[in-house]
Amino acid sequence: MINTAGTKEGADVAYSSFSSLLAATNQDFDGDIAAAALACEAEESGESLAEVRARFATALTTMREAIRRGAVGDLRSHSNMTGGDGAKLLAAANGGVPVIAGPLFARAIGSAIAVAEVNAAMGRIVAAPTAGASGVVPGTLIPVADAGGIDDDALIDALAVAGAIGAIFAASATLAGAAGGCQAEIGTGASMAAGALCYMLGGDARQVGHAAAIAMQGQLGLVCDPVGGLVEVPCVMRNLTGTAVALAGAQAALAGVEFPLSLDDVVYAAQRVGASLPPSLRETARGGLAVTPGAQKLLKK
Repeated sequence: MINTAGTKEGADVAYSSFSSLLAATNQDFDGDIAAAALACEAEESGESLAEVRARFATALTTMREAIRRGAVGDLRSHSNMTGGDGAKLLAAANGGVPVIAGPLFARAIGSAIAVAEVNAAMGRIVAAPTAGASGVVPGTLIPVADAGGIDDDALIDALAVAGAIGAIFAASATLAGAAGGCQAEIGTGASMAAGALCYMLGGDARQVGHAAAIAMQGQLGLVCDPVGGLVEVPCVMRNLTGTAVALAGAQAALAGVEFPLSLDDVVYAAQRVGASLPPSLRETARGGLAVTPGAQKLLKK
């Protein structure tokens, strides 16, 4: 029996594994993973589906505004270590410099950096899944939607899928760089974005899982090593690489590539790998790029 929110009465509300989300999708939502994700969100929040969609629409507007603000190119962080690079990449998409893999790729990674630079400059972003990884989901989804004429309703569905994947990582691993390294932030963001993009472009629920798994398996072990303890270097640029990984994961899954292990296996590995990282590589600025000679010179400036 399905209640008014669309979930099975008596069932657990949150999906703590992809297998449970997939089972509910196939059993109760005719294979539509976005419908399952939205119904779960409505049940958890006590909102109607219309109210949940309106909240996602507000998040989408904020994401677009962050891309536009970062694209201007005049923002600098307080430390002056980051700013202006998103605008360079977005300008490159319009010609003037060699563009690898086409203008859309340049727009995607440029948009991701633009949002991350807005965050570094203390601007308004959507933490998806975190502020430091806020550029990956919008950088992956919005340029592709704009290029393909995909409407906001479809984008909202994609954001719901991204949110469901992020919730699984939150429940079974971690979203905190201090607990699991940057794989918990950029890695999760790439997984969310890959699954969401796969869905938005017509992938089925199983393909969504493969896209998310392919993206995250390539980010396992990614360390969190912010120079000076600031969410700037290398954090901003990792939004770029995370977006590239997300695009690759979605493309592979849409082509029929299947990762041999399930997304739940990848989440399990992420939890164990993150816990195994030494404290110096978990947001303490005591290892990795944060302690290089170049980083020390950068801080002195």
